[in-house]
Amino acid sequence: MAFDADDEILQDFLVEAGEILEKLSEQLVDLEQHPDDSNLLNAIFRGFHTVKGGAGFLQLDALVNCCHSAENVFDILRNHKRRVDSELMDVVLEVLDHVNAMFEQVRNREELTPAPDELIAALDALALPQDAAPSAAAAPLEKPSEAGLEDGDITDDEFEQLLDALHGEAPAAKADTSPTQEQPAAGHGGSGDDITDDEFEALLDELHGKGKFAAQEAPGAGAGAKAAAGPVAGNDAELISDDEFEKLLDELHGKGGSPTTGDAVHKPAEPQQEQAETAKPGQQKNKANAQPVAKAPAKNPAPAPAAREQAPVAETTVRVDTKRLDDIMNMVGELVLVRNRLQRLGSASEDEHMHKAVSSLDVVTTDLQTAVMQTRMQPIKKVFGRFPRVVRDLARSMKKEVNLVMHGEDTDLDKNLVEALSDPLVHLVRNSVDHGIEAPDVREKAGKPRQGTVTLSAEQEGDHILLSIDDDGAGMDPEVLRRKAVEKGIYDQDAADRLTDTECFNLIFAAGFSTKEQISDVSGRGVGMDVVKTKIGQLNGQLSIVSELGKGSRIIIKVPLTLAIMPTLMIVLGDQSFALPLVNVVEIFHLNLSRTNIVDGRECIVVRDKVFPLFHIKRWLVKGSSGTADRENGHVVIVAMGTRQVGFVVDQLVGQEEVVIKPLGRGLQGTPGMAGATITGDGRIALIIDVPSLLQHYS
Repeated sequence: MAFDADDEILQDFLVEAGEILEKLSEQLVDLEQHPDDSNLLNAIFRGFHTVKGGAGFLQLDALVNCCHSAENVFDILRNHKRRVDSELMDVVLEVLDHVNAMFEQVRNREELTPAPDELIAALDALALPQDAAPSAAAAPLEKPSEAGLEDGDITDDEFEQLLDALHGEAPAAKADTSPTQEQPAAGHGGSGDDITDDEFEALLDELHGKGKFAAQEAPGAGAGAKAAAGPVAGNDAELISDDEFEKLLDELHGKGGSPTTGDAVHKPAEPQQEQAETAKPGQQKNKANAQPVAKAPAKNPAPAPAAREQAPVAETTVRVDTKRLDDIMNMVGELVLVRNRLQRLGSASEDEHMHKAVSSLDVVTTDLQTAVMQTRMQPIKKVFGRFPRVVRDLARSMKKEVNLVMHGEDTDLDKNLVEALSDPLVHLVRNSVDHGIEAPDVREKAGKPRQGTVTLSAEQEGDHILLSIDDDGAGMDPEVLRRKAVEKGIYDQDAADRLTDTECFNLIFAAGFSTKEQISDVSGRGVGMDVVKTKIGQLNGQLSIVSELGKGSRIIIKVPLTLAIMPTLMIVLGDQSFALPLVNVVEIFHLNLSRTNIVDGRECIVVRDKVFPLFHIKRWLVKGSSGTADRENGHVVIVAMGTRQVGFVVDQLVGQEEVVIKPLGRGLQGTPGMAGATITGDGRIALIIDVPSLLQHYS
């Protein structure tokens, strides 16, 4: 193991291999649904091949062996010598699990734990053709190339194998060459980077078929060569110059490269043929002109100036440490606070130029803030990519048939949210497969297709992301949920009977609540959905459930796009300012506080036939305050967190303001109901209210 290698090389491997392994999990499950997709087979083959190459460079032998065996299997599959089936996929997916485990050990600089010998042996057995004897496993290296040439094209890996096959025969080829041919090679020091004329002709025959590039052989280099060149001695128009030939080599082997240096870059066949067909037999002007054509393969590649003129476009991406992005985001946050302060001062000024300057600053700051936030965004596909494997494994273990459909995988949200949403979504998807989708026989009796469908979708709505998990399963029965709530002691019978269907559905998020009669390794302990509710609450998100018995269920999650800069509703309690996250605010209205009701000993209000608990949060947050009991009218803000909605009575509404969340100092950390602090437009410090924590502690 070469962890002492250049740390930059190791980091490059971790980034590249990490991205490939993330894709492989999704591609393998997709392959089981589309076993004849040759593009998918080639992509998986290249994925294992690339990881193997990087691991070999770092001398990670256990990882190399595992990837090599998997690569052999997909070489057989893409050459149609074996069919993809569930048993094969079980073995390959288990191998991928071990590859991922070893990759994590590399990341942590730990000693690698090799995959079990039995697993590698099972994989090697699958690398044999289904209808061939075991001895057929040692197939010639040129086979993949032949398969790729059926449609006139070959892949990069096939081209590499072709070169390996050619250079494995190089000594014999060189032994047969004449002194005339050996002289140019000797002039270059006999470098292993050169190829002989015979090898070059064989390479062209392999790429384009025999005869298309049968240029006049140089080994004769005597009267025969003159005779061959003589008939077209006056035909200057059809000659190929040295520069054109160098360009042809660049097309074949990449600019500035040779057949054995670097990976060959595959190019379309047509341009090569157009440039090289001028080298057909009988088109050389004379011996002097024909000789460079024969010697050209042994020359060094095109000169540097020509390569620079045709250099590919420079990379358009750059890898940046996330800490640097966080620092930039913090600085933009400070700029937002200064802008807010200037806006407040500008509104109090009557200077027209001041108003224009502040307005321009507002536009520029908003654009800068948006641009910096975009650099922190990642597609939610990073999370979605793991679910095909989760659903596939769970369905096979539970003897169910489930199809996962995903929409909106390219929806972007803050990288911190992408990581935070991973666990809640896993629990919700597993819940849909386990509790929602019925067994195939049960579905058939109910008149449904044997295969159930779980749909995972994401979309942006304003400054929020909406995630939904749908299934076409059995749905939820409110009566069963009420009975379970009474059995668990969550409600007495009278309170349970008064629960609405939506409130019954929300019971599944209660700690320790489960409708499963038996505990399994998947469900039954009432933990998973409680984790979902807690995590979504920490993200200032909301949860809602819609379900219909016999038709299926839908769980909807609403979370903010980012947690760094937060739009808030500024309120005043007494003479202190507070910020309510706008994501939690549902509606605001003016209320006659004398028209409230008492239900189960709690003050409530009725709005459009809907009952909301009412809380005078001034009593909780302002010391010595008696709330607004002595006032007849007040402002009520309806807030939502998770599945609950309640009303907060406040003294004054200031308006909407974007704030930067600053952590509380060491002396205030852990204060119930407080998410952090910020500086308002008038220069005052305002505490940011954490609605779930506030209700949990005080109510």
